[in-house]
Parts: sequence; C-alpha cells; structure tokens
Amino acid sequence: MALPPEKINELKQIIHSQISQLDIQKQIRNVVSNMSSQEQGQSSAFTEADVMNQLRQRGVVDEILRHIQVDGPQNGKPASHFADSTSHLNNPLAKKANIDPTRRYLYVIVKGGKAFLEHSEDSDVTAGQKVSSFFTLHLYFRNQRFRSRPVPCAVEPEFDEGFLLELHKESAGEAGKMVDIPSMLSISDPIHLVLIKTDAIGTTSLVSSHFLEWRPVLTSNQGLMRLCVQIFGTGNEAQVSAGILDLQLELFPKPSQFIEENVVRVQLDMERKHQAERERLFLVYAKQWWKEYLQIRDAHQERLVKMFAQDENGTKRPVSSYVKPLRAGRLLDTPRQAARFVALMHHEKLQSLGGGGRVEQWTNTHAFLCQNRGDCEDHAVLLCSLLLGFGLDAYVCVGTKLKGSVHTWVMTVGAEGIITFWESLNGHRFIHEPINPNAPPMDKLHRPSYPYKTVGCVFNHQSFFANSQPSDSVEVCQFNLHNEAHWKAMSRDAIISVCGPGACPTWPVPPPLSPSPLDTVLVSNDLEQQLRILVIEHRRDQGLNTSWDDHLSYLLTPALAAYETERGTGITAGNEEFQDAIRLAVPDGQTFKGYPVQFTHRNARKAFVTCLRSPVCAEIINCRGDLVRLALRVRVYPYPESTCATWIMFACKYKSIV
Repeated sequence: MALPPEKINELKQIIHSQISQLDIQKQIRNVVSNMSSQEQGQSSAFTEADVMNQLRQRGVVDEILRHIQVDGPQNGKPASHFADSTSHLNNPLAKKANIDPTRRYLYVIVKGGKAFLEHSEDSDVTAGQKVSSFFTLHLYFRNQRFRSRPVPCAVEPEFDEGFLLELHKESAGEAGKMVDIPSMLSISDPIHLVLIKTDAIGTTSLVSSHFLEWRPVLTSNQGLMRLCVQIFGTGNEAQVSAGILDLQLELFPKPSQFIEENVVRVQLDMERKHQAERERLFLVYAKQWWKEYLQIRDAHQERLVKMFAQDENGTKRPVSSYVKPLRAGRLLDTPRQAARFVALMHHEKLQSLGGGGRVEQWTNTHAFLCQNRGDCEDHAVLLCSLLLGFGLDAYVCVGTKLKGSVHTWVMTVGAEGIITFWESLNGHRFIHEPINPNAPPMDKLHRPSYPYKTVGCVFNHQSFFANSQPSDSVEVCQFNLHNEAHWKAMSRDAIISVCGPGACPTWPVPPPLSPSPLDTVLVSNDLEQQLRILVIEHRRDQGLNTSWDDHLSYLLTPALAAYETERGTGITAGNEEFQDAIRLAVPDGQTFKGYPVQFTHRNARKAFVTCLRSPVCAEIINCRGDLVRLALRVRVYPYPESTCATWIMFACKYKSIV
C-alpha cells in the first residue's frame, strides 16, 4: 500500500534530522573514501548498491532505523493513572515499543498455548486451511485494557503477543513517578486474563477467566521470569483445565534490586489471610442478620433475598461486590443511552450440562464485556454500575417475573421519591406507583405495565435491603428503603468492609469501556450488499426477477434514524419528512410497503432467515405484480465494546391492480 505524500515528506524530514544529529554524513564520506581507495587501479567502479552494503555491514543503517519512529503520529502520552488506555484494544503492542524511561512497566509476552484439548477438531480444520473459530485473549490491569489479535483455535494456539502494562502509584500526585520495588510489592491488583472463543457465525463463548499474580517477577534479579500458567474453564467446568499459557514477564526499566522470594510469599499470604478474615467476619454477620430477618415473619423463608452469588470461576461473593460505579467517559452521554447500550448486549441463559434447569452465574464485568453475552444478572449489574456512574441512586432488584421465573432488573430512586424500573434486557423504563391492597380490583387497562411480580431484595455497592413488608408483590410494595418497617438493611460498614475499594483485590472493579472499532459506513454498506444478493437469489429460486429502486432505498434512512433515536432516548422522533418523501416517490396508483427490523449482530444470512419468518417481510421480499421495485436500507449504529444496533428496512412499491 502506497504512503500518502504528506507521510513521505514527514519520513524524509525525520531521516534528515537523524542523519544530522548522528553525524551520519561523516560516516558515509568515510565509507565512500575507503571504497574509492580500494577501487583504484580496478576497471569496474563501485555502485550505489555497493555503498549501501558497506553501510549495512558497519551497522550505520541499523543505527538510523533504531532512532527513527515510524509508528504513526504520537499525541504525547497522558498521565498513566488517568489515561484512556483503551487505544490498545484495537492496536496490540508490537514486539518492539518505545517506552517512557521515567516510568515503570511490566511487559507481558504471551508466547503461545498448550493442551487446549477441547479444540483438537479446530486444529484439524485449521490444517485444512479452513479456519472455523478464533481465540481472542483479553487483559485487564489497573484501568488498562488490551486485546490480542484473533488466533485460530487449536490445541496449541500461537498467540505471540506482547502487552505493556504500566505500574503506577495510587495517589494523583505520585501517579506520574516511577514506582519503586517496595511500592510494587504492595500493588495487590492481579492481571485478569479472559479467553474468548468466536465461532464461524460470530457467536462468542467464555473459555476461561483467570487472575494472574504477577509479583513473583520481583524476585528475579534480572526482572525477567518465564512461567506456564494453567487456566481453567468457567461455570460447571471451573475445576477442569482449559489449557496452559506460556508467558514471560519482564520489568522495564530493569530494577536495580530484587526482593527475596520469602518476602513476596509472606506478603501474598498476609493479603490472602486478611481477605479471608474479612470474608469470614462478613459471613458471620450475614448469618446473624438472616436469622433476625426470619424472626420477623415465617414467610420470609420463601422470599428471594440473595446475599451471595457465584461468579464464572465458582467463587461465592456478596452480591454487592459485583456492583461498582462505572463512568463511561465520552462514550455514553445519558443514562438512557447507557440502558440502550446494555440492552444491545446479547442475552444468553446458561443451561446445565445434560439439560435440566437454568444455571445461575454472575459473571465479572470485564469477562461480560469481553464476551458481549450474559444472563439478566450480568445486564442488571452493568446497567446499575453505569447509572451509579451517572450520579443516580440506583439498585439491582432481585425477584420474579409474572410467570414466576427468577429475574433481576434495576431500580432508581428520584430526588422526589419517584421509583423507576429499568429493564436491562430491552432498555424499557417503568414508573412504579404502588397500589393500595385494600382498594377495589383494577381493570386491565389500569394495571401496571411492568413485567415484575415479586421483589425480595435490592442492593448496590454500599447497601443491601431485604423486603420485610407483609407482601412481596411489586404492585403493593413501598420503596422507601429507609423505612425500617418495610425494609431490613444490612450494615453499611459490614458491606464496605468486603466490597469497598481494595478490600478484596481478587474481586476487580469494572474496567473502562472501550470505544467501538467499527467503521459504520463500511459495515453498513457491506451488510446491505450481502442482503441484496440474498434477496436476488431467493427471488430467482421462485422464478422472479429483481429490480432495485436506489432512490427509494435512500429515502428509508430517516425512518431508521428515527427508530434508533426513539430506542435511545424514549422520545418519538417526527416522521413527517419521511412520510412526505415516500408520498412523492410513490406515484399515484402504486402501493408502498415497508418492514423495519433491528438486530444486535451483523450476520447477513442469519438476519435474512429471521426476516423471512415475518409474514409482512416475506410478502415484501416475494412481491409479485406490475412495476415491482424493491428497496433496502441498512444502518449500523455503534456503541461501546463492539456492540451495535443493526437496523434493516425492506420495502417495495408496485402498481395496484383492482
């Protein structure tokens, strides 16, 4: 690929500057002078290529290249503790990188993997030059996120990636200084490794979620350590090995001292004991609290008061530890936009091995974002964290839906006491108005519109309240959480002791959101072309010709924009201009039909099959008649974390025959 003229000029200036600074011209003159003296008396004169070979042999060319940076324009490295480190998500670190010598880094090299035995079939397919699925390795460490390039699934996947993690101090004034060895020993944050598998149709699955303790590298006098890390599966397979990663940890700059191995061991043991003691004391308190709650009313035994939940690694944690205030930076502008983003993440209910009932698993936020797929608990926790980040008084609610299935959703308490329910799976909002249980029965028109039947408890990162009202029906519940007659609260101090900042380092805080890597114009055009081909092939199989109306296709764009605006803001956008344009584009005596639909993926064939299941859309695609013209418009709206809303609208116009 040719470089643009401005880039060529920039490179010329850099090379000229380096030649001047390193006094390369003098070295070139010396080389030419020596070659001239050697060639005297010979018939053939030396060429430019001969000069370049001599310069390479003397290391002059390597010296120039070592000082030239051609990685693209640099905007200057911001302060590490407050930097938006998500730029590494789409551009993994190269094997050679320029680092700031005034700061401390941990360079993690993932050389490859071994013993991923469940993927032996993928290895056979890869050998036949047909890659059906990919591995992607995600890293998260102290507000820094990285992602590897996709690697074909195999028993021995070849990652061959390097990730530069910056080690910084916590305080704002110290964040820019180089951290010393004793300070590094006190950094208890592990490196969270998440391995994701993506199949041929784009469906993701969580292979492993592993927390790597990196501080043993401090015991190496060279600041370099190689290790093989065994990672395990998730859910029911949390005790089963998923594979082995071959890692190398290296500190930059090289430390001038190292720590004795027994000192590191004592530090790690002490931290584990402190965390275990905090968990033990909280468990003792929770048991006593639960005993008091059951003494209030015998029926409380049947209520959904969920104090603990199991994560993807099989670790039981207080539910409040999953929720942390999360700011979206400039990626999301409003709470409703945050609800729209969470609703676009794929919903998947985990099933137990061999069938049976639903498996309850509360996934760590980082793993949930990497997988872009999870159950209602994962959606509710993420939405509550985002709403807390926007400054709202938000809580996760645990209860049941109208058909009796266990469900979680989000509740916010307004400044005036207005209670709003947020459904994290679809972004809908409902205002709660309690019903007087002694009032006459209500007709169907006045019944609440929300799909929730009972509520057992509500919680966030600092609070936990159990419903102690005579009835746990949502319709009659009062949500004044500070009314001790209606809600039994856990001690705020007890919750913070295990869920507060730094209390349990192995329960990480939510990572920063990453911006969308999608080129929406490109992916929209590509998906539209794929769908057009599918429509043409489908109609050809039925013996029908296909004629497209490009002008009518373009006129569908405002309608798709209005639909997405309504989903993201809750405000119905005016469609008067769209309707006027359609009336002008469809002549008298002709009929117009349109069918809009929204997906959370960009798989053309999967979307087309779904559209054909709709009688209205099938009628448009299979339209027969006089002067039939088809129209199609695709618009992909990007959201953080590779999430997107894909809007598709099929339309047709044809001459009506009476």
